[in-house]
Amino acid sequence: MQASRILVTGANGFVGRALSNELVRHGYDVCCAVRSISSATRQSGKLVEVGDIGRKTNWYEAVAGVDTVIHLAARVHVLQDTACDPLAEFRAVNVEGSEKLARDAASAGVRRIVYVSSIGVNGNYTEGVPFTEKDNSAPYDAYTVSKYEAERAIFSVADQTGIEVVVLRPPLVYGPGNPGNFLRLLKMVERGIPLPLASIQNNRSMIYLGNLVDALITTATHAEAGGKTYLVSDDEDISIPELIRQIACLMGRQPRLWAIPLKVLRIAGKVAGKSSELEKLVGSLVINSSKIRADLGWSTPYTFDEGLAETVKWFQSISGKHQAP
Repeated sequence: MQASRILVTGANGFVGRALSNELVRHGYDVCCAVRSISSATRQSGKLVEVGDIGRKTNWYEAVAGVDTVIHLAARVHVLQDTACDPLAEFRAVNVEGSEKLARDAASAGVRRIVYVSSIGVNGNYTEGVPFTEKDNSAPYDAYTVSKYEAERAIFSVADQTGIEVVVLRPPLVYGPGNPGNFLRLLKMVERGIPLPLASIQNNRSMIYLGNLVDALITTATHAEAGGKTYLVSDDEDISIPELIRQIACLMGRQPRLWAIPLKVLRIAGKVAGKSSELEKLVGSLVINSSKIRADLGWSTPYTFDEGLAETVKWFQSISGKHQAP
């Protein structure tokens, strides 16, 4: 499938910036939908301001002449969410906004929309058996419920209009510029904060930013991707203690890990109301991403070691630290 003009929503975000820049490098005509042009930075491609995303968003200028839409824009996890009804807030952006985009895109003659969902649609953790595309959906919070409902809404539009839909469900994304939990982990290791995780024996799937960008371009352009849902991750899984050790090594530091029994950690997490956050550190979440590899011949262009090294290198550049010789 040839795609001459591609619209990237959420183009000012962590993934969106990297994706739009890579698409331009590959020679595509890229339209970058952003909430506000005044806040857009480091974008390649034409900027189109769409404002807040919801059921009333006017996408017509953004989708005009576009072959393919890669939809990244979303309301994401909010720390200490103060909304009276968080699920309603997530639905307004992630479900109603995505459905409106799909309908406007179909009306404008867009051939395909690639929707970036979340592995959380499958569930919060795995026990021995990796997640696959065949699993029953098990979203576990307001955010993941909204992402699952958005998938269903977009596929419903496809059934009604004929627009092709591809859904990607990535796990935690890491790479230069990353915000959120991974950045907090980098800061804790760099500051030498002792972490009570030495006894944790888990496995986590993640995906490097460059690998996700490559998967997005593949699913946007491959003729066989239409109508499919894909789980996507790096080739390698890693335990959280080993991840901390590797980060510390790249920083030229000693990892500061100490052991607390897992049962005690989980009790402490429950008492603090942080069970969900804790589970992302101590639980396993493993993805089987063989379907996208078999269907589309996709493979990760970067190894885990390469991705982690680039991420730490970026972090040291912004923190003013330098790797020890």
